[in-house]
Amino acid sequence: MKKFPVDFIWGTATSSYQIEGAAYEGGKGPSIWDAFSGIPGKTHNGETGEIACDHYNKFKEDIQLMKNMGVKAYRFSIAWTRIMPTGKGNINEEGIQFYSDLIDALLEADITPWVTLYHWDLPLALQLEEDGWLGSKIPDYFAAYVDVCFERFGDRVKNWITLNEPWVVAILGYGQGVFAPGRISTSEPYEAAHQLLLAHSKAVHVYRDKYAHQNGQIGITNNCDWREPLTDSDLDKEAAERALEFFLAWFTDPVYLGDYPQVMKDRLGDRLPTFSEEEKKLIKGTSDFFGLNHYTTMYAAHDDGTEKERCVYGNGGISEDQDVDLSLDPNWNLTLMKWAVVPWGCKKLLEWISKRYDSPKIYITENGCAYTDKLVDGEVDDQYRLDFYKGYLEACNEAIENGVNLKGYFAWSFMDNFEWASGYDKRFGLHYVDFKTLKRIPKKSAYWFRKVTANNSVDF
Repeated sequence: MKKFPVDFIWGTATSSYQIEGAAYEGGKGPSIWDAFSGIPGKTHNGETGEIACDHYNKFKEDIQLMKNMGVKAYRFSIAWTRIMPTGKGNINEEGIQFYSDLIDALLEADITPWVTLYHWDLPLALQLEEDGWLGSKIPDYFAAYVDVCFERFGDRVKNWITLNEPWVVAILGYGQGVFAPGRISTSEPYEAAHQLLLAHSKAVHVYRDKYAHQNGQIGITNNCDWREPLTDSDLDKEAAERALEFFLAWFTDPVYLGDYPQVMKDRLGDRLPTFSEEEKKLIKGTSDFFGLNHYTTMYAAHDDGTEKERCVYGNGGISEDQDVDLSLDPNWNLTLMKWAVVPWGCKKLLEWISKRYDSPKIYITENGCAYTDKLVDGEVDDQYRLDFYKGYLEACNEAIENGVNLKGYFAWSFMDNFEWASGYDKRFGLHYVDFKTLKRIPKKSAYWFRKVTANNSVDF
């Protein structure tokens, strides 16, 4: 049995559109995901987040389940459209009250709230009126929105995340078109990412300039899979590094080093927006911690341009800009999302981050897996998920022993939810949700997680 540091944080995570439901209740305005999921063919079986897990009405019950599970911290997101139905201007006091009540209930249960300010559900009005994340005014609208959140909730919330996975917004939303707002382009992802980074930096400065007295911390969460060189050749090693830079460093280099990676500048030319000197200063240093969402690993090789069978998922960016060919080891176990279970990739990624950014404080803000969990005689035996968590936590423990400043771990997710375009059949949760009755049933991994949090250790 290996112990984690005494101050290590154990939590679980969700996002507003995936669990809240009440899409048109309590004064909430429509988001791009309300619109996108309503278009036939955009989501699995035409499913939406209109009801989801009905967390809006069941949050007290859900918090009791968290308390029973021994959760010490809960990461959730605020729906921008509950606070400002059109993304700007009028404030919806019913939405303020909902999140205020949620925060109070968490604190009463001795669970620390971690709040994500944006988890992909942009107000539809801003998409229609301001061109969404391509619009030049969007950073200022975001700054005004988060200002309200800091003012109303910052007396109780001390841990803030500005953006969740801006890579997903840029690539899946503006590149591949499989997520809201459903645009397809080879240039718009870079433009959207630029505005996202400016929005993040403005939000952080609002917090630091106006709310330093609240004594909290603020950062950004990015997603990244590990890229292992397929061979020991220099070309494959360079390809793996290039893939990581196009995936993660695209968003983290500006925050930690002040500008985009050189390899992106060299390959993209004027397709990559540029920061002014003032903007570089504004962005650099705008994260008190390194938030990381990590799920899987792939092999990376130099793509020489020859015809071959291509990996159609997980490319980490616009593939033609990278000259990287990705593949899986056929011996790796796969989740329902066809993501490989490779714990050592997590350790290597943590060490890569630690080395590149001078040992930042890291929180894994998401890690988990989807399987076809079934309810049998009132119970769910999710041994595959339990094995997944054991393997990845062992890798985390090894990374800490190797000097990585990993401070916390949030399991994705607290309960099964609306998994975006994949609908409800992708079950990531530690609790099984029967979406017909909306009952929650703890899985085997939920009981195991309670032992982990109670003992601050994992029996490997």
